Amino acid sequence: MLEHARTSIEVSSECSKEERLEWLMKAYGDDIARLAFTYMKHKQLSEDIAQEVFIKCYEHLDNFRNESSYKTWLYRITVNLCKDRLKSWSYRNIVLTEFFSKIKSTIESPELELVGQEEKRLLSEKILALPIRYRELIILYYYEELPYNQIADLLDLRLQTIKSRLHRLAFCSKNQWRGAR
Repeated sequence: MLEHARTSIEVSSECSKEERLEWLMKAYGDDIARLAFTYMKHKQLSEDIAQEVFIKCYEHLDNFRNESSYKTWLYRITVNLCKDRLKSWSYRNIVLTEFFSKIKSTIESPELELVGQEEKRLLSEKILALPIRYRELIILYYYEELPYNQIADLLDLRLQTIKSRLHRLAFCSKNQWRGAR
């Protein structure tokens, strides 16, 4: 993480616009696509959004004011593009069929690997079935490990709203797992 911060400062002051964009794509491309997928629930659409994010980034890179990190700025662009796309007519007429998986598997036997894949699939289904306001928090807090204040800035919500939604998610999840046993 410290390496990213150091590189970010070096990139912003010493590199051309194209080099900065290339660095941003390498550093954050997968994260942007994954975040887009949590909104869009479709791999191709999330890849399209990721491309649009970096196009917008390139167009406005000279106007970046360093009021936030590059990551926060790119996430904000991603969230806004996803929300716009979700409201569009074309999106509402597309069938969504794919699920995401970021969890890495370190299982030895084929049987355990199959069980692990099934658990990942079930977890993905449960997360994707949540309303977007909770789904985005799970991704940003648990997968991307962003702090509360950065999530609040990114989603343009109050800090207390972020905390209460995460608390509600944890409480509901705990009760749901208890009931499943």
